[in-house]
Parts: sequence; C-alpha cells; structure tokens
Amino acid sequence: MIRDHLPEELLRHLPGQVTRPVRRAVDELSEAVEVAAHMRDPRVLRTLGPSAARGLLLKRGKQGVPTLMHSGHQAHLDWTYPHDQPEMATLYRRAKAGQWDSDDLPWHIDVDPESPEVPLLPLSFFDVAVAERYAGKLSPAERQRFVHSMAAWMLSQFLHGEQGALLAAAQVTESVQFFDGKLYGATQVMDEARHVEVFLRYLESKLGRLYQVNDNLFTIIDALMTDARWDMKFLGMQIMVEGLALGAFSMLWEVTSEPLLKELLANVIRDEARHVHYGVVALQKHFREELSESERREREDWAFEVSLLMRNRFMMYEVYEEWFEHCMTRAQWRECVKAAPGLELFRTRMFSRLVPNLRDIGLLSERIMPAYASIGLMRYFDGAGVRELDAKGLLGI
Repeated sequence: MIRDHLPEELLRHLPGQVTRPVRRAVDELSEAVEVAAHMRDPRVLRTLGPSAARGLLLKRGKQGVPTLMHSGHQAHLDWTYPHDQPEMATLYRRAKAGQWDSDDLPWHIDVDPESPEVPLLPLSFFDVAVAERYAGKLSPAERQRFVHSMAAWMLSQFLHGEQGALLAAAQVTESVQFFDGKLYGATQVMDEARHVEVFLRYLESKLGRLYQVNDNLFTIIDALMTDARWDMKFLGMQIMVEGLALGAFSMLWEVTSEPLLKELLANVIRDEARHVHYGVVALQKHFREELSESERREREDWAFEVSLLMRNRFMMYEVYEEWFEHCMTRAQWRECVKAAPGLELFRTRMFSRLVPNLRDIGLLSERIMPAYASIGLMRYFDGAGVRELDAKGLLGI
C-alpha cells in the first residue's frame, strides 16, 4: 500500500512539525484511493464515491459546523392502512412494550474513568507493549488515561452512529412500503432519540470528553442519508450500521466493569436487536424476489464496500493523533491496533452479527463470497442471524 511505503529518505530530512502533516495527508489520501479502487461496480462508485470524498478527504464531519446533507426520497403513503406484515406488527407490539425511560438508569453512580478497580475497559483490551516499542514506557497512570481515551472514543462513535440512525429511521418511516413497518419505524425513531440522549449524557457527565466523528463512519452516514432509494436506506442503517453496532455494544457490555455503562448498554442492545430484525424482515423478500439481478448485485457490492469502511473505522486514528502521532507512523499504529486483543474481539463480534444477516437477506452469493473471504469475514457465514437470537442470547444471559 502507498501509505505503508512513504518516501522515507525525503521525509527524514523534513522538520518534525512538517513531516507529521505530510505523512497524515498521504496516508489519508491513500485510504481514499484504496476505497475507490475496491469499487468494481461503477454504480457503487457513483453512490459511495462522493460520500467518501466528503468524509475522507474534505473532513466534513470535523469542521466544527453542522453538516447539511441533501436528502431526496419519496414518502410512501397508503390510505388503505393494510395489515401487510405480521412479523413487523409483532415487532411493533414488542417495541411498545419495550420502551424504557433513560432517567431510570442509575445516573447517581460516581464514575471514575481512570479507576483501575472499576475499569471502563480491561488493561488487556489493548496490548500497550506493542505501542511502547515506539512510544516508550507508559506509567500505570498513563495506561489508565489511555483506557479512558479508548472508551471515550468508542462511545463517541456510538453516539455519532446513533444520530445517523435517528435521522435515517425518520426517513425510513416515511419511505418504507409496508404500513406495519411505518408503525414499527415510529418506535425506532423514539429508540434512537433515547440512545443519542444516553450516550451523550454519559460522555458529558461521566467521561468528560467527546471525540469527533470518524471519517469512515461519516462517509457511511452521508451515503445512506443522501440515497433516495428506500431499500438502500434500510440496508445501510438497519443491516450495516445497526448490525455492526449490535455486535459492538454486546462486546463492550461483556468486558466493562462499570455498572452504569453496563446497564445503559443492556437497554440499548434490547432495542438494537429489534431494529436489525426489522431490517431483515423488510429486505429479505424484496432482495430475493422483487429486484432484478443487476440491482441485487449492486446492493451486494455496496454492502461489501461498507463492510470495508466499517472495518477500517476502528483504526482509532483520532486516539492515535492525541497520543502517539509524535512518536510513531500511522502504519505502526495500525500494527498496534491489529495486535490489540480487545479490538480483535470487537471486530469479531461486529462481523459475527453482520455477515449472517447479509446471508439471510440474500446478499452473500457465491459471486461475492471470495471478496469477503479475502478480508477474513467468511468465517462468520454460518453464524446465527438476528431472527435466531433474542436480547438474552445477545447479552449472554
């Protein structure tokens, strides 16, 4: 890759304050080029390309101002109010019964984000010894502050993803072509608003920090918000973003020792399981029976490209820039991230939830399987889809 083979002879002679921005710019450009180079279907390039440029190159999520995204989709109204999706009607009843009040969480708990006795993340989550090869020895206090940074970064990305889900859920409720789906979709809008509220409250009142949106996550949200096709909004949010979040939330619920965060995540996971189930119900028949083969292939390629973006999302460059940019390259940081046991578990849980759902909606054909195999994701093919897992199964209880 270009970004792992920079012209070291040239860079070695530049002042440090110049070298770091040059390295970062070349690395970020290389990542954008790699994203585009993987897009074999020109329709996918037309869909994701502009979003990648806005997210990876222009950094639209990091300019300190609200982002304006043009959304042009059709609102679907049915004046006959049919009972057209019994499984969605069941989800609607479950969603009504499953509403919870964020104020009922134990916000009185005092959270010390750098406590070694009640850690947000275990120290083993990240193999600090790999980073210390380049950064020098970290003191016990520095290690705890680093854990604080990692946890705040992850929860910040959860928050940003939930804001995208809030707006996308509202769009989906307008555009979904099943009336029972509209009723259920309205409950998801409420769920997502509550998730935004609780993650923001936790970050502000307990961790005291908020990281900017990751560029890969911004790209995905931009792409699905600006796509006019209702099923692409479903695919992007309900299957891809929500499916990966479901795995990420359950992993963090498992490893954290902080009781408020644990209870918060348990409530969110119960909601998210319904959201992904909703996406599978809405898309399974549509993709298998109502699209042309060309249209289905486009969505299959699009899902793979988003999988790549989501995998790259967890390189945690924002934490690297804060902690280690002065003493190691981005390529060396990627080595650290790939060696981190907790982040490997993170990726495993995320994709173990995503891949079976792509299989169940018909977007893992023999044509695309080699692409997933090339990035190590086919090992999740035989896993349980969301229809086979309830919240208790996801929470391991």
